[in-house]
Amino acid sequence: MKRVASFDYVRQYHALHEEIHSAIERVLAGGQLVMGPEVDRFEKDFARFLGAGECVAVASGTDALVVGLRGLEIGPGDEVITVANTAVATVSAIRQVGATPVFCDVDPDTALMDLAAVEACISERTRAVVPVHLYGNVVDVPKLIEIIGPRKIRVVEDCAQAHGAGLGGHMAGTLGDVAAFSFYPTKNLGAFGDGGLCASGDPELAARMRSLRQYGFDRDRVSQREGLNSRLDEIQAAVLNAKLPHLPGFLERRRQIAARYDDALRGIIRRVAPQAGAQHAHHLYVVRTEDRDGLREALARQGISTGIHYPQPIHRMPGYAFLGFAAGSLPHSEALAREVLSLPLYPELHDEEVDRVTAAIRDCLGGARADSRIV
Repeated sequence: MKRVASFDYVRQYHALHEEIHSAIERVLAGGQLVMGPEVDRFEKDFARFLGAGECVAVASGTDALVVGLRGLEIGPGDEVITVANTAVATVSAIRQVGATPVFCDVDPDTALMDLAAVEACISERTRAVVPVHLYGNVVDVPKLIEIIGPRKIRVVEDCAQAHGAGLGGHMAGTLGDVAAFSFYPTKNLGAFGDGGLCASGDPELAARMRSLRQYGFDRDRVSQREGLNSRLDEIQAAVLNAKLPHLPGFLERRRQIAARYDDALRGIIRRVAPQAGAQHAHHLYVVRTEDRDGLREALARQGISTGIHYPQPIHRMPGYAFLGFAAGSLPHSEALAREVLSLPLYPELHDEEVDRVTAAIRDCLGGARADSRIV
């Protein structure tokens, strides 16, 4: 029995083989391997894709958050509100700039930051909020900005899973003060290694981030501030340049797969719900069940791979115990960690494979009806 992979970049590589090899050859024959025309082109083209602002390419999604926070001059003594049901990178970046993460619980239906709980997290030391657009869903950033009000608190969008997502006619990544994207291979737009990007509609902030990514240099390569070495290399930028024109098609195929899952699983298993009014990017298709591990093992026996995003909330990890968030302090985040399961979802997944996954789930659950949050 052929396995259904939870992710497979090789299919996309084969489909774009000629374009990708041509792009890499262009770099190798061009004489510039770092900070050259491919990076410049990608920054401009991705800004056009977002429809606003300027882009600054960096070495990873984590670095994008670090450079964004540093660009906003957030550091030691500052607090940054975020969520615990995210990749460790979100919190690691906050710690790398010397700030203190403050965890806000999430909405149990969408798994996104519970905006009704944000006010209670704000203190006189709060300098930023990092809403995570989890799974390709979109936090209502305009509402978050209303809650913050006139206080000098900045919004840093974590868009690692939100390439192509939107809200109210605006792309994720253009809703706050700065945004951080990841191009890790599993993302909606993935490189063949690490890569990241900061986006902002503030030209002065963009210039500061451009300086920060390379030792704090000015045009004369004189450090005007303490920076870091975080450069997207030319080969990865060339790969992304080859893939970017295909991203709208990739997103459409993701929507088709998600709709197929919706139709087959409605009433059978609960889905983590889309944000009302959002254009979901369908980075992941995530369901919830109290017997998550049992379902996962049953699917594995039928040759179907799944993922868990994420199996342990960050506030319960030993490495972040010093932050002082006890068990039960974020009940919805903790419940999600016990119950979420990510089904296979990538543009090259075949309809027959999607149908095999849904048939297996129906078989595993015995056709039982369940509370459905599918929209």
